[in-house]
Amino acid sequence: MRTENVMYFTEKEEEFANLLIEIGTKRNVAKALVFLANIPEATSHEIERGTDLRQPEVSIAMWHLMEQGWIKSRESKAESKGRPVKIYELAKPITEILDSIEKKEEKEANNQLVHIQKLRDYLR
Repeated sequence: MRTENVMYFTEKEEEFANLLIEIGTKRNVAKALVFLANIPEATSHEIERGTDLRQPEVSIAMWHLMEQGWIKSRESKAESKGRPVKIYELAKPITEILDSIEKKEEKEANNQLVHIQKLRDYLR
């Protein structure tokens, strides 16, 4: 039998993930991002256990993070027979990722203000 270390969120990491969720990041994406921000690399299985997400949720989160260019992956031969294991890590520092999120949210907020102004113009 083998032993395995399991990383779990601290209260601070939970709060970080919750703040990301509050500004519009999907729950599974926020949790996966915070998990990867705190370790050099992780397998899908480690992310599942550390974030308390199910495998499909982790897969969707990884797909989204890859699409944004925020993470990268590589394959490693499995310890036993079977599929190779994917190993994920951040492709950019977390500060750059937060900058990207800030720009996106700022753009969306400005769009909302433009729409509100158009609504006001209709009332005149």
